[in-house]
Amino acid sequence: MSQSHNAHADHGTNDESAMAEIKKVTIILSVFTIIELILGFWMIGMPVGALRLAIKGIIVILMMAKAFYIVAYFMHLKHEVKNLIMTIIVPLLLFVWFITAFLWDGNSFRNLRNTYDRHFKEQSTIKVAPKEEGHSEEHTSGEKHEAAAEKH
Repeated sequence: MSQSHNAHADHGTNDESAMAEIKKVTIILSVFTIIELILGFWMIGMPVGALRLAIKGIIVILMMAKAFYIVAYFMHLKHEVKNLIMTIIVPLLLFVWFITAFLWDGNSFRNLRNTYDRHFKEQSTIKVAPKEEGHSEEHTSGEKHEAAAEKH
């Protein structure tokens, strides 16, 4: 009888520690999410620059930390052997490197294409002159037509 009583007592202690661990991880994930949201909303009106890029980097680091906690605790990999963890982490790191390399190469190709082949110049880089006020479309097109006729 005493063995079964001790087993129940140990089981109750285990449940309490497991609940405490889950609460701790939930609070950590909530704090990371709140910080990410605050940084994201702060970044909305910010001009493009080094500070905005740094905030994006901080958000990515917080997202990776959240992913670590989710995988470690809720997918129970924290208590697994190191070889199983490595079979998941190494391909993940290679995948992240692969995506980064493709994005870097694509950006380089776009920049080179825009520099050396004017036919592919992106529309976002073309400057459009604003229309003058007081002139209608017909009036300006008529003037252009008359000016072209005078040249011939």
